Amino acid sequence: MTKSELIRTLAQQHALPHKTVAALFDDLVALAAKHTKRDGFLIPGFGKITIAQRKARKARNPRTGETIKIPAKKVLKFKFFKATQARLTGAKA
Repeated sequence: MTKSELIRTLAQQHALPHKTVAALFDDLVALAAKHTKRDGFLIPGFGKITIAQRKARKARNPRTGETIKIPAKKVLKFKFFKATQARLTGAKA
């Protein structure tokens, strides 16, 4: 589902103007970006977005066999809540 499809669906389901839903969605994304940097962003009943630090490591170029260094970096991680995961997979929580 694309951003436009999501906004259109929510606007129709809640009888709200498209612009209002789009503004709310953009505000939610901005809040997530702001709070994820500090201590993670919790979406109640859905999951949590956090930033994790990946360590530097060595890897091998499969074509040449040369060992290369991959620098440390920050990555986003998303963890579904158990109840959400069960709903999405059809399993019992």
